[in-house]
Amino acid sequence: MDFSYRIRLFIVLFAIGVLAGGGFLFKELLLPDSYGLYGPYRGDAIAEAALVPIRHGTNMSCFKCHPHEAKIHKNGRHQTISCEFCHGTYADHITDGKKIGTLPVKKEKEITTLCLRCHNNEIKARHEEVIKTIAMPNHLKDQNVKVTHNCNQCHQVHAPLKYIIRAKQITGLMEAEL
Repeated sequence: MDFSYRIRLFIVLFAIGVLAGGGFLFKELLLPDSYGLYGPYRGDAIAEAALVPIRHGTNMSCFKCHPHEAKIHKNGRHQTISCEFCHGTYADHITDGKKIGTLPVKKEKEITTLCLRCHNNEIKARHEEVIKTIAMPNHLKDQNVKVTHNCNQCHQVHAPLKYIIRAKQITGLMEAEL
């Protein structure tokens, strides 16, 4: 009688047993103890992440020490933009409630470069419809202003329409708000 098929079957079953046993051994030896504690990931990762120093703050973090800018910013068109977007990381300025550095204040062409992060083209909601936004350099051409102008020559950077609205009120182009 030919027993070769039994030998092949035994080898296949033995290989399956070794692979399965190896998988269990792999799991026991190589997976950390906290794996699966809170779901399909390493539970200790949560505690480790909590030890990473916080680098970013909210606008409220900035407004505590900068109330004048806060008042302007909260009433301006850019009220939803983070202070850090323009000024840099909170942790480079404040650590443990103490000032450790001064964040750079943009000047002249730096301001325009900063504005162009968002205002360099029109935003299209659909192919034929443009969301109302300001796009450079068309905005300067539409206003009959030299394309070399900096944005802050006409706009208050924390509330871009503040100066424009005030100028229109003074010149009578817009009724004063009551």
